[in-house]
Amino acid sequence: MLFLDLTDRKKQILKVVVEDYIRTAEPVGSKAIAAEMGGSVSSATIRNELSDLVELGYLEQPHTSAGRVPSPKGYRLYVNELMERQRLSIAVTERINPSLHMKMEELDRVISQAGRAVSAFVNYPAYVAAAGKHSITARRFDLLPVDERSCIVVMMMGDNRVKSQLLRLQLRVDPEQIPNLVSLLNTHFTGVSTDEMNQRLMTLADQVTPQLFLLLSQTVAYAGDVLEEAGQREVFTSGAKELLKLPEFRDADKAHELMSFLTDSKENLPMPDEGPMKILIGPENVSEALKDASVVVASYDIGDDMRGLIGVVGPTRMDYATVAARLTGFAEGLTRLFGKQELPPKEEQEQ
Repeated sequence: MLFLDLTDRKKQILKVVVEDYIRTAEPVGSKAIAAEMGGSVSSATIRNELSDLVELGYLEQPHTSAGRVPSPKGYRLYVNELMERQRLSIAVTERINPSLHMKMEELDRVISQAGRAVSAFVNYPAYVAAAGKHSITARRFDLLPVDERSCIVVMMMGDNRVKSQLLRLQLRVDPEQIPNLVSLLNTHFTGVSTDEMNQRLMTLADQVTPQLFLLLSQTVAYAGDVLEEAGQREVFTSGAKELLKLPEFRDADKAHELMSFLTDSKENLPMPDEGPMKILIGPENVSEALKDASVVVASYDIGDDMRGLIGVVGPTRMDYATVAARLTGFAEGLTRLFGKQELPPKEEQEQ
């Protein structure tokens, strides 16, 4: 988007309009702007500047009011040039960190809780997603015998998620043979693609008993299904009801449309591939349901060449500076959290 060169005074007035409108949700008039500027500019001069900003497309004038509101173009200039970058206070940081430091049993549970925490901090709907730059593989297997005809397969994936399922065995397996099968799984079926897992399975057919090969086949088939599903991006949304508290969504139909999108079409939320922070304002969003909304998205690192996204959806009147600062804080916290999740040496796991 191209911006015409504006005088410093026009930029100052635009900044006042944006920040007053963010705070009050009411159109901003020349008297309020004059007061904000300490009386250094007359109301008449401000009215002329406001007219110019409307003509240039940075402001809009509602039909029922003499005040002005920012346009998407005005918000974009504000975010790019006029917004003061915020640093999180110690108090806010101390509130963010405990909300992320939980026992990490499964990645999806962690990011789901992180989404709820973000929504509570910014009072807007939030969404969180985890996606791999490459396909996910198995990191660790274990088999827990239940009886002679069943066992539980446990698989840790490369992104630290843990999945398990009870397997019914077609042939009786001696529990004393299970450790050998676990060793086989961790030697040949970790860190490789599902196609490679199937190829390796065939090469082992003559090296184990029929009973163990059937269990090995069941385990590899289960792992393949889980890994294929895990490779698809999963999106968690939280706080859709926060929209009902905003003046922009007093219209029930308008609120219902966006809330339905967050629930039923969440996979279509913006998922930028590059950059630590992305702000999309109004029509810059591809989805029609977001045309009157803004989205702020930050990325975080999961490790093992994995990355995630955490975003906030709100009105174009969003407090961009505060949201961007808090979202950055959460993203950095998630990166630190996942960065600390390291498997102990294999010898320790087997003790």
